[in-house]
Amino acid sequence: MADNRQNTNVTMRTPRARVKGLGASGHGAGHFWQQRLTAAANAPLMLGFVVIVAMMANRPYPEAVALLSHPLVALVLILAVISVTLHMRIGMQVIIEDYVHSKGLKLASLFANNAYAVVVAVACLYAILRVSLGKLV
Repeated sequence: MADNRQNTNVTMRTPRARVKGLGASGHGAGHFWQQRLTAAANAPLMLGFVVIVAMMANRPYPEAVALLSHPLVALVLILAVISVTLHMRIGMQVIIEDYVHSKGLKLASLFANNAYAVVVAVACLYAILRVSLGKLV
């Protein structure tokens, strides 16, 4: 015997959105979780960064370079740079998407935000690798 009851679940989402599991903007939940994950990662990484900087205080340059040459110190700094720049990029993207209403200006702002985050990350990573690996890079 067939069930003649109709589906009473009313939804505003399109069938494609229901299949893909996306919200209204298509990426909000992903950015939300990335922002929270990088924020959680930033807490211990920034603590490590502050400890590293404090350990370099009042040391001569060669001793500071020797400290940065330690693989664990370089790894903490690299992870901190990646996490902080990703967190910065996502945070600024949300602000731009919420408050910049002109389509052209929004596109230009998002491009500038991404380019700035990449330039900062690459410059910091290059500096860390250059110091930690010596003259190899």
